[in-house]
Amino acid sequence: MAAIETEVLALNQKLLVAIVTGDWKTYAELCDESITCFEPEARGQVVVGMPFHKFYFDLGPATTARNVTMSQPHVRVIGDACVILSYVRLTQSLDASGAPQTGRVEETRIWQKVGSAWKHVHFHRSPGAA
Repeated sequence: MAAIETEVLALNQKLLVAIVTGDWKTYAELCDESITCFEPEARGQVVVGMPFHKFYFDLGPATTARNVTMSQPHVRVIGDACVILSYVRLTQSLDASGAPQTGRVEETRIWQKVGSAWKHVHFHRSPGAA
């Protein structure tokens, strides 16, 4: 695996952990201020910028432990400054009765090299297909 692929996979895992733990500081450091996305919470609209996402972080972290895994990641490197990463995100947690459960969503995330740092600039998240 190329160094760029390894670096972006590690950054993306860090991003996912920040999401499931409610770590806004890390999330904001990894994302470009002008990030765009399509996600179920946006109800079919393209969202631009960070305020939409901060709302969910401000609700507080999950009350139960969570583990997040990228299943079968596919990395496409485009030049020296762009990576497209597609995978199924599996999130393990406990339900209200304490039983383990696993949720899944399909994600594509785009990372762009800005200066000397990789920034998350766009994502598309869809509920997992049955």
